[in-house]
Amino acid sequence: MNVLLHICCANCAIYPVKVLRERNFGVTGLFYNPNIHPYQEFRKRIEAVREYASQVELEILFREEYLMEQFLSRVAQDSRNRCDYCYRSRLEETARTASKNGFEAFSTTLLYSRYQQHEPIREFGEDLARQYGITFLYRDFRQGWREGIDTSKAMGLYRQQYCGCIYSEMERYCPQSRN
Repeated sequence: MNVLLHICCANCAIYPVKVLRERNFGVTGLFYNPNIHPYQEFRKRIEAVREYASQVELEILFREEYLMEQFLSRVAQDSRNRCDYCYRSRLEETARTASKNGFEAFSTTLLYSRYQQHEPIREFGEDLARQYGITFLYRDFRQGWREGIDTSKAMGLYRQQYCGCIYSEMERYCPQSRN
């Protein structure tokens, strides 16, 4: 089965790509992350994905438009529910691209992170699979958390310190935001 795998960052791709390849899936990555802030962080993550992909011979489709304003216009009025929009918008782009380009399934590296909410990701993926007539490949990759971290360090990849959006950056670095 040929799978289009949404990639949020290089570090989160390591374990899912390994597992999917071990199960004989053909894997192509899609970098589409309109949530990442600031622009320098966005560029660092793209370059880390390029570096990782070259080391493991992984084809990646890159969407390099910086769409921060679009992201903010959708979440600013309801920032507490921003993750739902973020998950769904990235999964929708992946499902649309997969369907358009003849992939049999799609998935996401968001399923690797122990910090992400699996149930909404799964629900959005399954809903979009029905909408686009393609399979959503749900796998819980969290058991590979430590392995992915260790491998990314050994590969010398850039390791980000927050999920990506301006809100997650604030939660990570601004102590008052956690109250």
